[in-house]
Amino acid sequence: MKSTLEQWITLQEVDKSGSIQAAAVSLNKSHTTLIYSIKKLEAQLDTKLLEISGRRAILTKHAKSLLRRAESMIEQARDLEEMSQQLSVGVESEITVAMDHLCDPTLLYKPMKEFLKANTTTSIQVVETSLSKTSEMVINEEADIAIITLPVTNYPAQVFSLTAMIPVVSIAHPLAEQDNIRTQDLAVHSQIVIRDLGNVTSTVEGKNVGWLKANQRITVDNFDHAVRATEQGLGFCRLPEHIIRQRNDEKLKIIKIEQSEKYQVPLHITLPKRSKTGLAAKTFYEILLRETNAPEHKQ
Repeated sequence: MKSTLEQWITLQEVDKSGSIQAAAVSLNKSHTTLIYSIKKLEAQLDTKLLEISGRRAILTKHAKSLLRRAESMIEQARDLEEMSQQLSVGVESEITVAMDHLCDPTLLYKPMKEFLKANTTTSIQVVETSLSKTSEMVINEEADIAIITLPVTNYPAQVFSLTAMIPVVSIAHPLAEQDNIRTQDLAVHSQIVIRDLGNVTSTVEGKNVGWLKANQRITVDNFDHAVRATEQGLGFCRLPEHIIRQRNDEKLKIIKIEQSEKYQVPLHITLPKRSKTGLAAKTFYEILLRETNAPEHKQ
């Protein structure tokens, strides 16, 4: 290449500062060095780049056009230097967040945006889990951060959020016509539940949380399937309040069940790798905690 990155940075600073003298001060270089650098760039490109007007140095039309192209190159070079600095101190290239499916995913978006802006070398992988699978990812240290329902033994955890579980049916379901529903009324209807995705060989504590003793179960893998099945009138289902609110689904109706209209599931956050947790994961963890403890997120 005929030109160097340093020459383009010099031209950019002259344009920003408005004069060669001011650019020299900003770049901590001599006035003569900058003039030589720009003159050499002009010769290499065979293009006039600067016009002097009094004490001001003004970029020519061609120079401005070229600099617009060069600015992305300069920014990428600065990003590379920042990335190398972060990698040199052991910042992870990727972190994994295990999130129980009861958690409102929007709680992650603002913290994620803040983290990614300041940590350009680290990618985030979010794995949605359920029931015992969440605990497995903690115990097996498959995640750097985990948002779980119940704290796992020997893994310190902090309160993260609350998820309200609300019973719903299709507007065409027989239960939609009833005002006062008793738990025994549910026995003749199917309940739609979410499958435990963990490798369990026996009943797991919490596996039947929210079960209302319907005679039949329709078991699906996630809440998206559960919503679709409920819309089709296949049964009643307890859905997280944030899903009902976000979907604003006119095909569904919230039902009131005697002594069981709503219950809340506390969600906790933990660091499965504990003392082995990397710098990036610790940083994102702190941002998540700070954001969820902000006044607008407190209930």
